[in-house]
Order: sequence, then C-alpha cells, then structure tokens
Amino acid sequence: MATHRSAEKRDRQNKKHKARNAAVRSETKSRIKKVLAAVEGKDAEGSEKALKSAIRVIKKAASKGVYHKNNASRKVSRLTRKVASLKKA
Repeated sequence: MATHRSAEKRDRQNKKHKARNAAVRSETKSRIKKVLAAVEGKDAEGSEKALKSAIRVIKKAASKGVYHKNNASRKVSRLTRKVASLKKA
C-alpha cells in the first residue's frame, strides 16, 4: 500500500481512470456488436446508423486515450468495410 501522500493520490487517480476506461471500453464493444449484428442480419439502413454511432464512440475513446489512435482507426476501418459490403451485395 502507498505510504506517501503523492503515492496515495496516484493510487486514487489510477482507480478512477481504470473505472472510466473500463466503462468506455464496454460501451465501445457494445456499439461494435450492434454494427456486427446489423451486418449479420443484412440490415443496410440499421447498420449505417449503428456504424455512425460506433464511430463517434470509438473516436471519443481514442481522444481520451483509452485506445491508441491507430487502434481506433483500424476498428473504424474494419466496421466500415463490413457495412460497405452490404451495399455491394
């Protein structure tokens, strides 16, 4: 356990950040699953809406430092490709 005031504060901050990051990650995963479910169900309009929502959440998570910017871009790219494949088929 931390013995200095600064170390105790750092411990409190780490717990707070960990909780926030977990919540943001969970929300991101939920939005991604909605997109994938819509793509799986061949719902073009629903997948477009879900994609727009998911991109917003992913980019926000990257700006908060929960995901690295390249990781976020990769997630967005993969989802966008899956949604675009519905238009071709």
